[in-house]
Amino acid sequence: MKVVSYIIVLFTVLSCNAQTEKLSLTPKNGQAVAVFASGCFWCTEHVFEAVVGVKEAVSGYSGGTLKNPSYEQVGTNRTGHAESIAVFYDPKVVSYKELVTVFFASQDPTTPNQQGPDKGSSYRSIAFYNDAAEKKIIEDKIKELTANKVFSRPIVTEVKPVSDFYEAEAYHQDYVKNNPNQSYVRGVSIPRYNAFKKNYKGKLKPNS
Repeated sequence: MKVVSYIIVLFTVLSCNAQTEKLSLTPKNGQAVAVFASGCFWCTEHVFEAVVGVKEAVSGYSGGTLKNPSYEQVGTNRTGHAESIAVFYDPKVVSYKELVTVFFASQDPTTPNQQGPDKGSSYRSIAFYNDAAEKKIIEDKIKELTANKVFSRPIVTEVKPVSDFYEAEAYHQDYVKNNPNQSYVRGVSIPRYNAFKKNYKGKLKPNS
């Protein structure tokens, strides 16, 4: 669980222990969908929703086998799931390749089962692909980053086909936006976003 926020959200988790439901990943109205996992989904959602062309980023759980997992269950690191986001975007405005760039630019993909202060398999880095073309884009990006020695250690990001995605409990959605003064948000989420924003060369939404 998130080391700073665990005590703060534990009561909420226990009082909202209803099981989650599978989210449809079928694109609609000309949109496309991409799924990523790169640590705390509060942080990841906040990053992707700032990118021009992204319509919505939904926090959830994917990559594991347990059906309809709860936040509490995923936090045990026994479900196989990772905190993930489903990114609904307009491919005419932002490409899947660019979203993969955002994915790697907003995390440390060299730390197995860890992102920042959060440790456990539920925080591992995963790039999910819908088809062979997306898989190649991910693999080519990893090769490029490795060749250019962008990171000092080997990239450990998993490359996996898209699987069932379970939408996280309602209080997790837009968490950074709705809870700007929460201690984890102030100490981890916002600094992580600011580091990304400082180095990212792509287009971000105004006032993001």
